[in-house]
Amino acid sequence: MKRKYKVLLKLNFLSLFFIAVSFISITLAWFAYSGFARAETSVDVKAWYIEFQKNGEAVNNDIVISIDEIFPGMEPKIETIDIKNLGDSDAAISYAINTARILEKELNISDEESGFLNDSLSHDYPFHIDVSLSKSYALKQDGSSELKVAVTWPLDSGNDDLDSNWGSKAYEFKKAEDEKHLKDDNYQPRSPVKISISLKAEQTISSDESIDLNYTLGDIILYNPTTNQKCTKVSSTCLKTNIIDIENRVGDTYVTLLPDLYKSYGLTSFTGMSSAFTELTSRWKVTSEKLTAKHLLNIISKDIESSKIKKENLSDSLIGYTSFQNRTEKIMTDVINNNGSFIFSASSFPYLTSTRCFWLEESYDETRAFTLSKLDDNTGSIKPLEKTSTCSIIPVMKIPKTNL
Repeated sequence: MKRKYKVLLKLNFLSLFFIAVSFISITLAWFAYSGFARAETSVDVKAWYIEFQKNGEAVNNDIVISIDEIFPGMEPKIETIDIKNLGDSDAAISYAINTARILEKELNISDEESGFLNDSLSHDYPFHIDVSLSKSYALKQDGSSELKVAVTWPLDSGNDDLDSNWGSKAYEFKKAEDEKHLKDDNYQPRSPVKISISLKAEQTISSDESIDLNYTLGDIILYNPTTNQKCTKVSSTCLKTNIIDIENRVGDTYVTLLPDLYKSYGLTSFTGMSSAFTELTSRWKVTSEKLTAKHLLNIISKDIESSKIKKENLSDSLIGYTSFQNRTEKIMTDVINNNGSFIFSASSFPYLTSTRCFWLEESYDETRAFTLSKLDDNTGSIKPLEKTSTCSIIPVMKIPKTNL
């Protein structure tokens, strides 16, 4: 019996020995792996967190806008989607109108033709459907942008037949939908206007076509046009300027700068503007051009709530989409033919407002030309003024990025 116990005892000691060696091996292996892992975790892992909100509540990136009623003189319907970047990387923001239905007509347009669809919805009907993205980017850690959809129908557009025709169509459509619902409780009446929009947020990638986050609309740059260099303190030659490129791209070689409107650059009549402009810019070493109404309309049209067309004896209407083909020129021609002007929010575009008036390059008619000025503390305007009046001139500077 004693011999048997001895054998078992030896076996147990041997087992314990191997178990101990095993633990030591595992421990050493863990320490070796742990040390290697610590060396690798020096690489940052960035969080990606984009949030879309409507009225403070989270929504997904596929957005459906339905408008129950449309009629001349309706209160503007504005839908807003707030886009917040809570992550650690800058985001490029874009949208696409996937489908749009106007009464019975379905509009299905591919992404490549989205500019056409935006333009058509904004201008081809007596009512206007406008979509606008405040910024094409949202900076990391609480950067933001905003998507807005506005549906408007001015009470008096100047075309009574068109208003009446489409007003009748909208009424008949709603009446038919209500009748279908009365016959079938399960039938859901369709809204007269329905738009499907996809919002996209992507991590910014440096390519020639991506937005250059170093040069975004409204950014301030101090620049000396007489030396063609950046400067650090505002003076008679060091000018405070704002970027007026709508979307400057990485591949763009120039940045467009508008000098501060609170500085005087010379007073003249419209007929003397060209000579005054030449005299001023002859001392500058930068490429410059005259400020135009087209420059300004492309900027202020991004605001689809407050940027409007005012026409004599007609209702105000939104400027609408301007980025498709020659739409800006068509809008200006229509405004001139109706003795109209443009207004915009001074708080939305503070760098475009001043108590001074500034000549723009375009004539309005034989005796008047477009000017940029301020109507009141809240409103800026682009309106006609007699060419014999006295206003300031304002050169726009085209600066190579290599100088910045």
